[in-house]
Amino acid sequence: MASSSMSASGSWNAKDNKSFERALAVYDKDTPDRWYNVANAVGGKTPEEVKRHYDLLVQDINYIESGKVPFPNYKKNGGSQDEIKRLKNLKLK
Repeated sequence: MASSSMSASGSWNAKDNKSFERALAVYDKDTPDRWYNVANAVGGKTPEEVKRHYDLLVQDINYIESGKVPFPNYKKNGGSQDEIKRLKNLKLK
């Protein structure tokens, strides 16, 4: 029987999400019975639940990439001068 963390309510915990991410890497969009395989890899989820979870993830990504998610309001004078210099020189690859 499924544990309470994997109930029919559709709640997803960190372990579920990690299993989901790994399964998506294994079963790409061209995999036959993709959602059945992903659900089986996650455990305690139906193919419909994992497909819905995927659709919500895609919506979130599209929303973030559209620029509609504001950046956090960081303190402008919160660090020492050395920290500020290091952050200004930081290059992300």
